[in-house]
Amino acid sequence: MPQIYFTADHEWVEIGEDGLATVGITDHAQNALGDIVFVELPEPGRSVAKGEACAVVESVKAASDLYAPLTGTITEQNSALTEDPGQINQSAATAWFFRMRLADAGAFAELMDQAAYDALLASLA
Repeated sequence: MPQIYFTADHEWVEIGEDGLATVGITDHAQNALGDIVFVELPEPGRSVAKGEACAVVESVKAASDLYAPLTGTITEQNSALTEDPGQINQSAATAWFFRMRLADAGAFAELMDQAAYDALLASLA
């Protein structure tokens, strides 16, 4: 069963049984951005370091970078988002941006679980 983790930058990371990490933004992030009109996704094969800007999300309000939650290599991008970025507003929990192979399979332990992310959101209110 896949496990879902979160970053302080309001990204979700699902660690699959195959070891691949699927990355998207949280519902909190999409609400803050407003209507999303454009995304730029990283190319498969690109190596990224944790914290590196690797994708762009533009809304009617602003443009925002999406940061690599962990170090690894991009294996796949969700090209459906470039055709219909509004999917992110409709369901941020399922509108993934990219998948990556982690350089360190145990690195996800650095991320927040649901309870820690909920506490972060509560502290922002």
